[in-house]
Amino acid sequence: MTYLSRIRINPLRAASRNLLANPRALHGAVLAGIPDTAPGDRVLWRLDADHPRRPVLLVLTPSKPDWTHLVEQAGWPDADGEHYAIRDYSPLLAQLAAGREFAFRLKASPVQNTSTPDKPGAHRTRTEAERRHRSYRMAHRTAAHQLTWFLDRTTRWGFTVPEAHTDTPAPGLEPSASHTPAGAPPAREVRITDRSRSTFTKPGTRTPVTLTTATFEGRLRITDPGLLQAVLLGGVGPSKAYGCGLLTLAPLRAGAS
Repeated sequence: MTYLSRIRINPLRAASRNLLANPRALHGAVLAGIPDTAPGDRVLWRLDADHPRRPVLLVLTPSKPDWTHLVEQAGWPDADGEHYAIRDYSPLLAQLAAGREFAFRLKASPVQNTSTPDKPGAHRTRTEAERRHRSYRMAHRTAAHQLTWFLDRTTRWGFTVPEAHTDTPAPGLEPSASHTPAGAPPAREVRITDRSRSTFTKPGTRTPVTLTTATFEGRLRITDPGLLQAVLLGGVGPSKAYGCGLLTLAPLRAGAS
């Protein structure tokens, strides 16, 4: 059984500041809340900091976790309210059906592998395997490249992003032909709400790890429930240990179309 957890983080505590600044440290704190993991189990997490004073940690686990240690170290252990919530993920998975639409959020690390590391719009990070095979992993740095990376992959993830709908412009305010190039792809119901780049080191090494991320939000339409379920449970893209890859769904707000 899979569970989705939501944990409130107090950003003013010393332990919290360390966790919020270092994805490797936060990954360790996440794993400490899971009593048993089997080979092949995937644990996904994402830090949502829409409100800087009230960051929220989301974690998807293959077994029921216990977040008492996180509340004691980085939460409000003596305050009122729900410190964390754990929900069975099965009801959401049961709702997946072709044609259904959901609001979504995804924090990902858009990258590509290439043998030409000087390609514009990307930041180079070489892995050990890439050193052996003379290949480079490059992080997309611009919003345009990151959005293209996302839209190019939605079909293999089991969904599409519908075209954006806008109100009809008032008379005289229609865009001119010079502002709508022929053959330009239509706008989609997705936007990048956050972009970041952080650097940290792994234990036992002085080589820095550079993590470039983008957070995508919008509306999706399911085309293949099986593929989408695999993505929801297995994550998207690289750097999953560092808070990337967790795709979450929510009901569309009333009036959304």
